[in-house]
Amino acid sequence: MDARALPTGREELADTLDSYTSFGRVRPDQKRAIVHALQSHGHTVAMTGDGVNDVLALKDADIGVAMGSGSPASRAVAQIVLLNNRFATLPHVVGEGRRVIGNIERVANLFLTKTVYSVLLALLVGIECLIAIPLRRDPLLFPFQPIHVTIAAWFTIGIPAFILSLAPNNERAYPGFVRRVMTSAVPFGLVIGVATFVTYLAAYQGRYASWQEQEQASTAALITLLMTALWVLAVIARPYQWWRLALVLASGLAYVVIFSLPLAREKFLLDASNLATTSIALAVGVVGAATIEAMWWIRSRMLGVKPRVWR
Repeated sequence: MDARALPTGREELADTLDSYTSFGRVRPDQKRAIVHALQSHGHTVAMTGDGVNDVLALKDADIGVAMGSGSPASRAVAQIVLLNNRFATLPHVVGEGRRVIGNIERVANLFLTKTVYSVLLALLVGIECLIAIPLRRDPLLFPFQPIHVTIAAWFTIGIPAFILSLAPNNERAYPGFVRRVMTSAVPFGLVIGVATFVTYLAAYQGRYASWQEQEQASTAALITLLMTALWVLAVIARPYQWWRLALVLASGLAYVVIFSLPLAREKFLLDASNLATTSIALAVGVVGAATIEAMWWIRSRMLGVKPRVWR
């Protein structure tokens, strides 16, 4: 379309842009008007140029892209400069941006979930202690030793987060980063915290229980925490590719190995020999994992996102 025939009103111009894709004889002020018209309809606008006549549009566009051989003015106002003067570079730039944003969202989900359940566990234990004082009961001991917290973070957060942050990710980025993260991390963290606390209360033998009984109660709470936290990892890693599924399975297998080796159990203060408390931990863990799975499906529906298990 000959740009000399373009309307001057923003709404009329936006309607024209919906019908045509190629324009000739476009003046600098018209380029700027085209950018504004597209933005008024909610579009994210990228402008590519190399001359002084492109500066106005480059400056007002959401993304200004200048050629490395272009004028100094166009390079100065652009957010991206293609040093090799090849427009074919841009898809790789977009892909890298999507990878960073998408992977940050996954990793943020893992770390915020841990923050939520850690704070919740501390609050629940503290509240129980405050209630126990006027009732002349023994205050509740904290469920975990420092080494338990360390091994819990190894394969539910630390190593998986590192791998997921470097993984390729071409999923399109959408607004609402904070909302998506909070609507998953907070409910998931609450489920993990409550499930772990329930298991610990069921297995707890009192403040003056033997060291073995206290270790068994802590181990039971840790089993529930690991089961639910691993299921959060399984949910966050979706949609699955072979390596993501392998990551989840390897993380779970690592904990099976730790609990199976006598030397590891001794070093990490683990005792799952009490079948009653261990059975309770496994049962609560299954219920917690099922709750997290249901929450993921409900959250996807609420956000208008089609839940995908496989890519």
